[in-house]
Amino acid sequence: MHPSQTVNPTQKPVHPLTRRHFLKLGGLSSLGFLAALAGPNFGGKMAKAQAAQIPQLSSWQFTTVQVNETGEIIQKVCKEAPYFREPLGKDIGIDLIHIPTGTFLMGSPPTELERYDSEGPQHSVTLPDFFLSQSPITQAQWQAVMGNNPSTWQQDNLPVENVSWHDAVEFCHRLTQKTGLRYRLPSEAEWEYACRAKSSTSFYFGEKITAALGNHDEILTGIPHHKTTPVGSFPANGFGLVDMHGNLWEWCQDLWHNSYEGAPTDGSAWEIGGNPEFRILRGGSWHDLPWYSRAAQRFGKEPDSREAIAGFRIAVS
Repeated sequence: MHPSQTVNPTQKPVHPLTRRHFLKLGGLSSLGFLAALAGPNFGGKMAKAQAAQIPQLSSWQFTTVQVNETGEIIQKVCKEAPYFREPLGKDIGIDLIHIPTGTFLMGSPPTELERYDSEGPQHSVTLPDFFLSQSPITQAQWQAVMGNNPSTWQQDNLPVENVSWHDAVEFCHRLTQKTGLRYRLPSEAEWEYACRAKSSTSFYFGEKITAALGNHDEILTGIPHHKTTPVGSFPANGFGLVDMHGNLWEWCQDLWHNSYEGAPTDGSAWEIGGNPEFRILRGGSWHDLPWYSRAAQRFGKEPDSREAIAGFRIAVS
């Protein structure tokens, strides 16, 4: 999909090659490759004060899966992860999963199927631990904080969509004021690290996605959804996060850069250089073909655009 094109849910999806053409030829060239010195992690006394406010953690129990080369589930593993709930009132809350510190290889290798040049070069990134919302922000969660619901398909447990990058940042700002914790969008590196959950394949569960594993486009797969699905409809990844592959593209903090040349290696958001007209989206959507849901797939979009393909999840250090 061309980043300047608005989605009409009643129309057929745009052919995916238009996005490939745009990313390569449509002017998302980098204006520089300077790494951001200030990122999502807070230092010194601020970090200590923030850490002191994190509520006591509970244990989140879930089942994750692995698939073979045809996408058939061949293994199910029961796991648990630390998390806390941020209460929003009226029995509504946001569950935030603890993502452990670690090092991973960001991007995709040249041999990965349907790979884009913007996914390289692969580079090692080491991140401190952080918390990430278990699912994209739902309509109930959005409404509890923002007092409205802009979504196309309205249902409490569907992810909120038709929200811009600016809207997502404002949500974080209001939630910070409400709770005292400094909520924010994840950096692109944090998002991919959390999505991969220590895997190195195209998807956290293997090399192929099917209708049982994520919500993506119906043209090639015959999937009947062709709209958003309730959060948690598909298996969690190894960290306990759901909907990292498909359902909605998710806003990240970073500016668009058309490669990883000069990218930060500490997990911070890349907000220097690049193209200031675009912010990063990750994860694919109900409107996109399966390979757009790969862990390494990147997409740039105007930060004021509101479409039925884009939502977000939140992070806190």
